[in-house]
Amino acid sequence: MNLKAPPQHPLLYNLQKDSFNYFLHEVNEANGLVRDKTTDNWPSSIAATGMALTVYPIGVERGFMSRQHAVKRTLTTLRFFAASEQSTAAGATGYKGFYYHFIDMESGARAWNCELSSIDTALLIAGMLAAAAYFQQDTEGEAEIRKLADMLYRRVDWKWMMGGAAVMCHGWKPESHFLPWHWEGYDEALIMYVLALGSPTHHIAPENYAAWMSTYEWKKVYGIEYLYAGPLFIHQLSHLWIDFRGTRDAFMRDHDCDYFENSRRATYVQQQYAIQNPMGFERYGEFCWGVTASDGPGNFTQKIKGVQRTFFDYIARGVPFGPDDGTLAPWAVAACLPFAPEIVLPTVEHFHKLRLREVNPYGFKASFSPTFECVSTHKVGWVSPYHFGINEGPTVIMLENYEYDTIWSIMRQCPYIKRGLQRAGFEGGWLD
Repeated sequence: MNLKAPPQHPLLYNLQKDSFNYFLHEVNEANGLVRDKTTDNWPSSIAATGMALTVYPIGVERGFMSRQHAVKRTLTTLRFFAASEQSTAAGATGYKGFYYHFIDMESGARAWNCELSSIDTALLIAGMLAAAAYFQQDTEGEAEIRKLADMLYRRVDWKWMMGGAAVMCHGWKPESHFLPWHWEGYDEALIMYVLALGSPTHHIAPENYAAWMSTYEWKKVYGIEYLYAGPLFIHQLSHLWIDFRGTRDAFMRDHDCDYFENSRRATYVQQQYAIQNPMGFERYGEFCWGVTASDGPGNFTQKIKGVQRTFFDYIARGVPFGPDDGTLAPWAVAACLPFAPEIVLPTVEHFHKLRLREVNPYGFKASFSPTFECVSTHKVGWVSPYHFGINEGPTVIMLENYEYDTIWSIMRQCPYIKRGLQRAGFEGGWLD
């Protein structure tokens, strides 16, 4: 690929560059692990690390970092995971090819007694495969990237993570083994199922994917029919890596839709919900929306303008059925740009006018709540003091896919993604 001119819209260029800087600075250079959020003594998120591996190629393309620097960062990360301990021991980084949701920034050991995470491992592996797909030059470093990424993907035992069920388990802990929850209902697990189906070593069966689809809910909201999921991020995460335009599985063929179009409809549902504003939250409207999994003001109950309001900390907020406490996430709107630029761009511009990027190194603030009454110098009320890697990654990647198709185009060349989609029964679009 060749370096291209910056996006025509300067706001998008600056937002992408500022968000990319999270992955330049919130990282341990010695092992490549990326911090989950910007606070002291906080662990790494393997999902954020997978997004870092995806944004480094974008950094090269946009001129935010040199190819040499990107190769070094990527190799450091892949070598760490290749050498990290895979066992049931307390200090291990993972087991059966999976990794703990949060790991120590220095040692890589399991943090907070968290679970081996099936979905977060999938997001990490997706980043590894994106790096392998991009770094195709005939050099020793780039050849090693391809070799390590392939080995790490082949090591993941997706069959084992089924836990004996028809659908994938959320995770596993050494103390209690498989978690009681499995991936059911449409959610961010689409990328995980594609990777699990495409594995050359431990792939699951097409029947497992069909079992997952059988739990979907098709709904009509505000006159819009779509495959329902409440939080906005669900309609984005799998699309960071996979171009679903025109490709359909059995469910989407039955509903004359595809997952890209479905995300477009979900984006419009979000805007319509804010326009309708059934709970009467402050500032909600045509250019002020975006309800998703996000940081929040905290667990409080407060009477505001005669209405008893309940607020939350970090939870998966959703529309139109909640939970919703008046907290909005600008990054989640920006990450919808490929789906519905005609409503997303004016909303991004509105957020910019609210000065949600002022004195701020990493793009938009993670979230804000104009409804929550607090001591604040900001005109929009409560604003999250943190940035999160899993917010910054989708911002960088989806702006890139919108402008240049960069990640989508390289992932269309990944044989494992293609095989996973075909085993899931996808047809049409670029698969043809």
